[in-house]
Formats: sequence, structure tokens, C-alpha cells
Amino acid sequence: MLKQSISQRMLQKLSPQQIQLMKLLQIPTATLDQRIKEELEANPALEEGEEFEQNDEFADQPTAEEQESAAESEDFELEEYLTEYIEDDPSTYKLRSDYGQADEDKSMPIAVEDTFHDFLESQLGMLQQPESEDFQIALQIIGSIDEDGYLRRDPVAILDDLLFAQNIVTTEKRILEILKQVQEFDPPGIGARDLRECLLIQLKHKFRNANGHRKLLEYAYKVIDQHFEEFIKKHYTKLKKHLGLSDPELKEVIDEILKLNPKPASGYSVQNQKTNTYIIPDFIIVNRDGELELTLNSRNAPDLRINDQYRDMLQNYRVKKEHKRNTREDKQAIVFIKQKIDSAKWFIDAIRKRQHTMYKTMYAIMQFQYEYFRSGDERKLKPMILKDIADLTGLDISTVSRVANSKFVQTEFGTKRLKEFFSESLQTQDGDEVSTLEVKNILTDIISNESKKKPYSDEKLKDMLMKRGYNIARRTVAKYREQLNIPVARLRKEL
Repeated sequence: MLKQSISQRMLQKLSPQQIQLMKLLQIPTATLDQRIKEELEANPALEEGEEFEQNDEFADQPTAEEQESAAESEDFELEEYLTEYIEDDPSTYKLRSDYGQADEDKSMPIAVEDTFHDFLESQLGMLQQPESEDFQIALQIIGSIDEDGYLRRDPVAILDDLLFAQNIVTTEKRILEILKQVQEFDPPGIGARDLRECLLIQLKHKFRNANGHRKLLEYAYKVIDQHFEEFIKKHYTKLKKHLGLSDPELKEVIDEILKLNPKPASGYSVQNQKTNTYIIPDFIIVNRDGELELTLNSRNAPDLRINDQYRDMLQNYRVKKEHKRNTREDKQAIVFIKQKIDSAKWFIDAIRKRQHTMYKTMYAIMQFQYEYFRSGDERKLKPMILKDIADLTGLDISTVSRVANSKFVQTEFGTKRLKEFFSESLQTQDGDEVSTLEVKNILTDIISNESKKKPYSDEKLKDMLMKRGYNIARRTVAKYREQLNIPVARLRKEL
């Protein structure tokens, strides 16, 4: 039986404007310029200042049908909008901020150079007795080599690619034969299917070009070819037994292997490609005679305003309306102009809110970690979580997280990622709370100064930290070590 009922529920929905604001808040300064440029191209009502351009798409614009119905609707209060907007003087609706400092916008030209795959293709003349199909097979193999120089695609898959894309019917055996020839290309080790094969190819190349030390290369080849598992796990005792070598002799062999390049394509990339990555800080902290001064990077505070021509269009429309000379097309045009101006207004407000929220959050972080920013001593970093900053600023934790994500601050002690200042607390034996960052730094120092012939186990590291007054468990030491990308003691061992 059907029944009618009334219920009351509380729902929270984000408007398109709020969603766009959150996206703006999350992007770093390095990306903001591009987002601003996209918005300038999409919205002609938005105008840049002397140095900067402006951002993001306005997702809440009406569709063409909605624009047409709005233009045709007689109850559309256009006159009220014109009066309020013109009196407000849109030419003064600008974004100017004192958060940042003047900064010259410089662009660096990027040189156009051949890619690594172009370099490999230039060596196709080295193919032995090439046929017309061999070039296509070799090209397919080269195109399948990844940025590290490895061929991680299975020969059967390459066989299918050639059949469907090039209409070439061949065999897996033929592909492997041509792969062997490609593996003779420079740099040595290219086209290997795994690390073991990559090292073996390089050792063969060195052996052919070696004038001396051939015995050393023979042992190195034997280690990789026959005892690869013992080598990667650093079971040196087993290697000495299998090879019949002493510690100094095995060390020479291992050192010879360590000279090889595990990523053969990296040498070409570093030499011939401009891959430098520059960090653009979002905040700048300066110590002025013991007082910290925080500013936003000027790229966070671009000069934006509404195009004056759009105000003139509104005024002309109003004059024509008084003389009853407006047409249907004029009204459609003025509806479009209104939408673009509203979009530009909201976008300028969103950038302003972004500046305010970022400054407010970073100021709270600076005050919380004041002693660190004055001295640069990481031991003075306090335990700090997102909730601490959210409580200080009155912002939501998710908002603080968006500000801290992918943001950098420039200090006298280097440019730091904001995430580095957030850490949990660890209790000392005296009952004091210290940041886990402090413990990680001490752990790093201990491991860097250990004897590599007999590295410390996690249990030993725990005992050493306990002696320094840090109440810590072995599994916590292992967790911190993994977070620092430090391998276990066995893999840190050296001869």
C-alpha cells in the first residue's frame, strides 16, 4: 500500500564556485600562471594587469539554451543589474594585493634537441644485412624501449603490434634476432629486458674493448650470469665460496660491477636534454633582526581586473534602451556580457580568497614553528599535525591540507616543502614530546656514520636511540627507516 510521508534531512552540497575555489587553493604557484592564462583566454571580460595573467575555467556558466531563454524572459531584471553594476564601476574591480613583492616575469627559451629514440634510430644503419621489414621491426623495438632504456614489452606483443599496425608478418625468433642487433647500439645495455641482461650486455661490451683486467671482467660476468641472486642480496660469503676469491679480490669485482649503469638511457638524458626542475616558492620568510616577516610570492598575487570595454557596452545598452532602440540581438548580447562579467568577478574573488587563506595558513605554521624558522635547527621543530593549524586558523582540516599540498616556502636555510613541517609526536624517557622528524634525522646520522662492513640492525638502532632518551620500539625504527628509503642492514653491507 502506497503511503505519503514527510521527512526532514540536512544535506551539504558544494556549489560549483566552491569546488573551483578548492581547486585553485590546491594548485601550487608554478601552476597558477597557466591556470590564469586559461581563464583569460576563456573569458574576454577578464583583463590582466602589467605583469600577470589569469586563471581557471568558470564551470557554472549557463548553456546556450539557458542564455536564449534568459534573453527572451521579460521578468529578467536586467535594468536593476545595469544600475547596480555601473554605479559599482567595474573598472575598479581589480585584484591588487600587498601579500607579495614585485617580481620580474622571466621566461627561458627551451632548445629543441633530438630525443633519445631519435638517437637510437640514427644507428639503424648498423643492422646486419637489413631487409625492408627489418627496419620496421627495429623501429617497433626502439619505439617500445622505455625512458630508462629497457624493453619491457614482450616479443609476442611486439609481434601483434607489427601485424595490426604495419601489416608485417614475422616470427618471435626474428624479433629476438633483431633485438640482439639493437642491443649492440649505444649506449651499452640498451634494449635489455631486465637488470641482469642490462649488466651482462655492458660487461660484454667492456670485455671486447678491454686492453687489460680481462680476468676481473670475467669474474664480474660470472657473478651476474651465475650468482645474480647472491649479488643483489649481498651474500658475500657465498660469493667468495663460489668464486674462490678473498675479500679484497671480491671487492674489486663488486666495484667493477658497480661502475655499470643500471639505467642505460640516463646518460644520454642528462647530457643532451634540459631536464632541470626549478622550484618556485609559494611563500617567503625573511628574518628581520630577529623578527620573522612572511610574504606571498608575487605570482600568487597577480593584477586582474574587468575589461573596461564591457562596462562601456553596458552603458551603451542602457542609453539605447532609454531611446527604445534595443533589438533582440542587443539583449542576447547583454546577457552574454553579464555572464562573463559575473564570471570574472567571481574569479577575482576566488584568487583573493586563495591569497588570504594561504597567507593565514602559512602565518599560523610560521608562528607554530617560530624557533625553527629563526634558527634553522631541525631539533626545534615541534610536533605538528593538520588539526593544530586548523584550530589556530579556524579553517577546516581539508583546507589546511590543500594549502600544504605541493607548496614550498623559501627560508634562509633553503626552500622547504610545507609537508616537511607536519609530523607526529614521540615521547622521550623524560616525558617530553618531540617531533618524529627529529628522531628521523638522528636515525639518518647514525646510519650514515656506521661501519658499512658491519651495519647496525634495527634492534641495535633501537637500543642506540633508547640510550639517547627516545622511547621507541624496533618496529617503529623499521617504519622510519623505510620512510627514509634506507635499506635493511644486510643490503647496506659493503666489503
